[in-house]
Amino acid sequence: MNIQERILEGAATLFKTYGIKSVTMDQLASHLGISKRTIYENFTDKDELLAGVLKMMAEKQKSLTKRIIDESENVIVAIFRILEISRNHLQDISPAFFADIKKYHNDFLYKNSGKCEMPDYRNNLQVVIKGIEDNLFRKDINPDLVNRCLYSLGKSTMDSDLYPLEQFTMRDIVKNVYISYLRGISTPEGIDLINRLEANF
Repeated sequence: MNIQERILEGAATLFKTYGIKSVTMDQLASHLGISKRTIYENFTDKDELLAGVLKMMAEKQKSLTKRIIDESENVIVAIFRILEISRNHLQDISPAFFADIKKYHNDFLYKNSGKCEMPDYRNNLQVVIKGIEDNLFRKDINPDLVNRCLYSLGKSTMDSDLYPLEQFTMRDIVKNVYISYLRGISTPEGIDLINRLEANF
């Protein structure tokens, strides 16, 4: 792991633990046991550092998603595995991280979307198509529209204004929002599989 990767990993840990706004370059340097100058030799400012962290997180997510899909017997099993991992992952991230992204960095993300490479709906279109080919998703659905909707629903489950975590558990949000839609686009065979998997979710 080179110094840039070490800095990104360290920043990701602190951002996810304490939020973005409260983490300073001094804290990051102390956390990594390096000088602040070393950080600035690799990243111009905190925005560039954040862009690098988000890009790294997106690449890890893409890689993990692809591996799960490749190793799973079908797309519905893969989706439930991804949901389980995502749920566990989100439990380790401070709500302050998402609040800071929403409050302070939405404009930044829009202006730097190419640099950040945040995951988007285009990544998983083939999952929907494969679900149709395997007779798990209905053949009358529009794969592009359904994929966009699944992406939008997935994003919405992390909206703490829409679904306050003090009022709803993440399991209930995913079950009632995401899995209910998944059941709606599935064939009877797909629904049977969802019902079995949901019981252990």
